Amino acid sequence: MRFKSFLRLLQNMTLGEKATQLDYRNKVIMAPMVRVGTLPMRLLALESGADIVYTEELVDLKLIRSKRRVNAALGTVDFVDRSDGTIVFRTCAKERQQVVLQLGTSDAERALAVGKLVEHDIAGLDINMGCPKEFSIKGGMGVALLGQPDKAEHILKTLCKNLSIPVTCKIRILPDLNDTVKLVQRFAAAGIAAIAVHARTRDERPQHAPHPEFIREIARAVDIPVIANGGSREIQKYKDILSFRDLCGATSVMVARAAQLNVSIFRKEGMLPMDDIIVKYLKLSVDYDNAAHNTKYCVQNILKELQETPRGKQFLQCQTLQQMCEIWSLGDYCYRKQLELKRRGNFGRREVAPGVIPDDDTAESPDAKRQKKDALSLDADVIQHNIAFLRSNYNSDTKLPKTMLYTYAGRKSKDIPHYETQRVDKLFRAICSFDGKRYTSSFWEKNKKQAEQGAALVCLLDIGVVSEDDLIKNGSILR
Repeated sequence: MRFKSFLRLLQNMTLGEKATQLDYRNKVIMAPMVRVGTLPMRLLALESGADIVYTEELVDLKLIRSKRRVNAALGTVDFVDRSDGTIVFRTCAKERQQVVLQLGTSDAERALAVGKLVEHDIAGLDINMGCPKEFSIKGGMGVALLGQPDKAEHILKTLCKNLSIPVTCKIRILPDLNDTVKLVQRFAAAGIAAIAVHARTRDERPQHAPHPEFIREIARAVDIPVIANGGSREIQKYKDILSFRDLCGATSVMVARAAQLNVSIFRKEGMLPMDDIIVKYLKLSVDYDNAAHNTKYCVQNILKELQETPRGKQFLQCQTLQQMCEIWSLGDYCYRKQLELKRRGNFGRREVAPGVIPDDDTAESPDAKRQKKDALSLDADVIQHNIAFLRSNYNSDTKLPKTMLYTYAGRKSKDIPHYETQRVDKLFRAICSFDGKRYTSSFWEKNKKQAEQGAALVCLLDIGVVSEDDLIKNGSILR
């Protein structure tokens, strides 16, 4: 009963509660950063003292195709990719009043569709008009929008008119100061609540000096809050953040690279040691079931050149949260927490299967539903276990499950194993036929090769070549 009450409270909170309008004045903000601005890092930034946190850029089509669901086990709201179970965006009540979702878009209708989907779960929506990466530019997103001011203005007006939350945009400066000021004035007139300005042009990179004088003139020219960005090269401590803001004459300031290296840059009391930050970050990653590859990427950015040390090299071999946590003496914490979340019914990576998303009420065609149902069904004679193939557990090709099974077959004078692979959407499952039996793993992999290795592992377990204890120990089985 207590759990059901919590679930109702969570649903009411995320569906019916209207956010207090976010104020962008006099704020220190964590900037949007690709693969860095996921939930654990955002929460750690808030804990460290950031006033507002931005998500990484999320592309409109990815969100439109996702399924929103309340995850009571984690206390989060998840937007899940229906094709492979990937978490596109995860948020929670702790950041509800302070999180801004940055959207990559080139179309007003798609942008509005996303805005309507997420507006009750975030504090603000930001349109990315500053990313100079090829992916964004080719899609007409990011800094490409600065070359299409009519389209950019239309997107902003559409959102401001139809959403209940503040709308902002983040831009780069144009080569000419007057052109930049005029463009910002135009966007301000569209109704946006604030504008973040990266003090470099489209073609400039972090090694180039920023242009704070551009931001000073922009701040004088508009009445909305102007957020200064691009000063990380000179930011070594909290005081430097405020110095850059003042140098730019801006209302607020946004920090990217300095926060990526050590998110405690937001602490007025001073930065924490690197290992303390990594421990805090890993615990949040475990608590919120963050994707292992994303967690690894963020820790790599913290370690920097220390990746070349013995401990760093050991970390680079890690593939699971458990393996990472072991290095920082959090192995037991990770194992117990993952079991706890599993008992609570968390829908994690191990539960992902085609068409299997809890509470998914998507209206699919009968053929699509039938395909996914057929993909999940197995003949009664197929032996199945939930075993993940983790490449980092095998330091040479001769130790790979398929190789071990092939060698075993030769040694026992048996026919070599054969594999049949199924693919549904972006997921793969293989059935291994060996010595008159068939084997598969209920852990759907992201590619054919890994699916076959997983099926071989199930077979090796059944014939006694590997033990369940070893598979539990190396993270292939969670039990």
